[in-house]
Amino acid sequence: MTTDEKREELREKIEAGEARNAERSLGDFARDAKEQATDFVKEHPIATVAGGLAIGAILAAIIPGPGRRLSRRMGTRAVSLAALAAELGMTYGSGLLDSAGAAARNGQDRLEDFGDTLGDTARGLKREAAFRASNASDSATILSRSVGKKASRTLRNIRGRMN
Repeated sequence: MTTDEKREELREKIEAGEARNAERSLGDFARDAKEQATDFVKEHPIATVAGGLAIGAILAAIIPGPGRRLSRRMGTRAVSLAALAAELGMTYGSGLLDSAGAAARNGQDRLEDFGDTLGDTARGLKREAAFRASNASDSATILSRSVGKKASRTLRNIRGRMN
């Protein structure tokens, strides 16, 4: 493929991408951004909380205090907004940690129940095996006694015929 052909192919791909983007509405872009943000927060909850705290601290440091150019009212609102963002991040992170703790406890409970069930089943199988072994032993004892009796009677009969 020549350089001109490669350029033409690249131009066609760019034009196709631009056409696809032109067909998308602002709502599509917003929906994609929301999904990506939600996925990021679910994958990185601690980083999200830390980011919220950092943004809040930066905004609080950047916004001028009383007696400077911005009005006190605007600075107070910005600081309140930054604090609210930090608090929301902390609340969300705390909720995720609580959910993770509940899931861990639920998993431990299920594992404990499974262990109990497994132990009960093993004990039942052990009892049944012992019972069957005892029955087999009793049957072997009865059979050996019966065979012994028949053998001794047969020997006695043979001796009696010889005399």
